[in-house]
Amino acid sequence: MLRNKQRLYWTLQLGGWTLYGVVQIAASVIAAASGSVSWQRILFLVYEAFFCLIISHGYRNFINQWRWLGLSMPRLIPRVLLSSMVLGLLMYFLRIPASIPLGIFNQEKVLDVFNLVGQSFYYGILFFLWSVFYFIYNYFQRYNTSLKLEASVKEIELNNLKSQLNPHFIFNALNSIRALVDENPEKSKMAINQLSNILRGSLVADKKGLTKFGDELKMVRDYLGLESIRFEERLRTDFEIDPLSKGFLVPPLMVQTLVENGVKHGISKLTEGGIIHVKAKVENDQLRISIRNSGQYHLNGSKKRGGLGLSNTKQRLKLLYGKDAHFAISNENDNFVLTELIIPHLTIT
Repeated sequence: MLRNKQRLYWTLQLGGWTLYGVVQIAASVIAAASGSVSWQRILFLVYEAFFCLIISHGYRNFINQWRWLGLSMPRLIPRVLLSSMVLGLLMYFLRIPASIPLGIFNQEKVLDVFNLVGQSFYYGILFFLWSVFYFIYNYFQRYNTSLKLEASVKEIELNNLKSQLNPHFIFNALNSIRALVDENPEKSKMAINQLSNILRGSLVADKKGLTKFGDELKMVRDYLGLESIRFEERLRTDFEIDPLSKGFLVPPLMVQTLVENGVKHGISKLTEGGIIHVKAKVENDQLRISIRNSGQYHLNGSKKRGGLGLSNTKQRLKLLYGKDAHFAISNENDNFVLTELIIPHLTIT
């Protein structure tokens, strides 16, 4: 997806500015009284189109770096207008070095205020129109992606919830809580709150495309807290969380799905139990999540053993991030399974 997007971008860039150069040359030929234009003038117009290409590409990188695509219209419009005028002025002065060796430099005309303002305004309008097309293109691309996500999200969420909050989990959780009521009332109250949080989170999950990793982490902790009651000493948990990670946006229930797979298909199969280790770190503006659990991952049995949840995870990542996200699960060694997620920074407009 990312490669196709880059290919389309450069096709439009090169094609658009080439067409602009051809139109400029044709207009100069038509406007010339003799019907011909000097090679110096043609070369100058080619230089102009080339620099428009370079400037617009640099402007595009600036837009992406400062995340203007995520800004609201009231905040975006003045930025685009101001930057377009600045780029127009920049383009006006970049023409000067090319005109000197070609012998078409006219100092009086170049320094004329009206000519400076007029030409800069012309180039400003040109870059403004480029901005409009660029933002419209990205808007429709995001819109198409959201349509695809919306079309499949119901089925994905339904299967995900079946995998996550199945009747067996709720039944086991309620049984564990019932056993605690007389033995440890305070702990039973906490367990009821944890189950309530999980149920509430699952009910609103289908209404949210993304959720903060910090909120997802709370759900994971509640889930592991309930499972710890059932498994007792057989389940040990460890968290290593970068504070910067909590603001990242992730698909709801995704991390919890992977943690449950580790408990259900790893630790529950071991007589002595095991450990779930969740680590989150921010590197290069990406959220890197690793989940280690005791046990072994059997590829041949993935369809039968949690394969549906893993398939949904891959599909949701592809719809939301294309190839910018990464997901992998493998046996780290004879005793541990490693699940890795890499999620790029994404904002909600």
